[in-house]
Amino acid sequence: MSETRAAALLDRVQRETLTYFTDFAHPVCAMARERFGTPGMMDTVTSGGTGFGIMAMLAGVERGFLARGEVVERIATICRFLGAAPRYRGAFAHWMNGRSGATVAFSAHDDGGDIVETAFLMMGLLSARQWLDGSEPRLARAIDTLWHDVDWAGFCPSPDAMLWHWSPANGFSLALQLRGWHEALVTFVLGAGSPRHAIDPRCYHAGWKNSPTFRNGHVYHRIRLPLGPELGGPLFFAHYSFMGLDPRGLCEGGIDYWAQNRAQVRINRAHCLANPGGFAGYGAAWGLTSCDGPDGYQAFSPANDHGVIAPTAALASMPYLPGAALAALRHFACYQDGALWGPHGLHDAFSASRNWIAPSHLAIDQGPIVVMIENFRSGLLWRLFMSAPEVRAGLGRLGFTRGGGLA
Repeated sequence: MSETRAAALLDRVQRETLTYFTDFAHPVCAMARERFGTPGMMDTVTSGGTGFGIMAMLAGVERGFLARGEVVERIATICRFLGAAPRYRGAFAHWMNGRSGATVAFSAHDDGGDIVETAFLMMGLLSARQWLDGSEPRLARAIDTLWHDVDWAGFCPSPDAMLWHWSPANGFSLALQLRGWHEALVTFVLGAGSPRHAIDPRCYHAGWKNSPTFRNGHVYHRIRLPLGPELGGPLFFAHYSFMGLDPRGLCEGGIDYWAQNRAQVRINRAHCLANPGGFAGYGAAWGLTSCDGPDGYQAFSPANDHGVIAPTAALASMPYLPGAALAALRHFACYQDGALWGPHGLHDAFSASRNWIAPSHLAIDQGPIVVMIENFRSGLLWRLFMSAPEVRAGLGRLGFTRGGGLA
């Protein structure tokens, strides 16, 4: 494929996917709806998915797909809504009602603040603040108010442990500690860099890293994996935190995060090429991550492979493995004469073995497609987020270096 045709296809997938966060955004609060295709959830908006959507819209402006003034107003609407919504030690719920702001319980005891989803939201808002570059001081102040009010330390019942959830009704009863290797790294970076409610670095060093699922070091498909579970886990581990955190040259404790993410992506693709389950369509199609499946939403991975491919898995991996990701995009674009194209970009997932295509789009899958493709093309979101002084401070407090330092 020529560079011109490749660029046109990248433009198409970014432009069409962006409509999830504009045309399909909630009409009252402008936040990202949790999912398309489930009528009963039309008023359910997602905090983390909204952070991803904000980052996607910034890319949309810089690509010329969206008007700057329109995006500024959307972000302002989101901030006004968030300013009036319930907060739990400054953190937001995973889900909210897009009309009233009321918390929508994610599970029986998850009826309060979700510090990881809040981190994804703040990643988007801080990227937007940096993008505004002083041009909208009132909006920048609104973003800072939301950011400064998050009590990251309030989610640490002890200095060496951060827990995912807290609510007035259930406290820390879910007892889900952030440890091991998964999508939540940016939570520690923001917590460490908070100007008002910073966490103790022991949360990261003695909590997050002190887990049998943090270090790996095994070789799969002739590729050594530094961190994470068997065969690497779902690919969103290499995407969510790294939509803003630039892994290029990012190191801590002997870990090179670019090498980590690239190894996970290569293992995931190698597994799909080897196709031990004998699923139809594997090879040209690859990429296993959390997504909808014919039997419901699951965390698909090489260790939990049911023949379900999610376009977001390969496309959001484009910075790490561009040739293979572009080949996957060409395949997805032409699959069954265009059957994967939906109202807001590519459908969430498909299974050739079961002749099934998801009727859905999900905010947390659509956002990484736009953002990580843009990071591949221009590094925009990496540049914006990493320019925030609080991010640099957080990385420094945790002992990260970037190339010759963090300056």
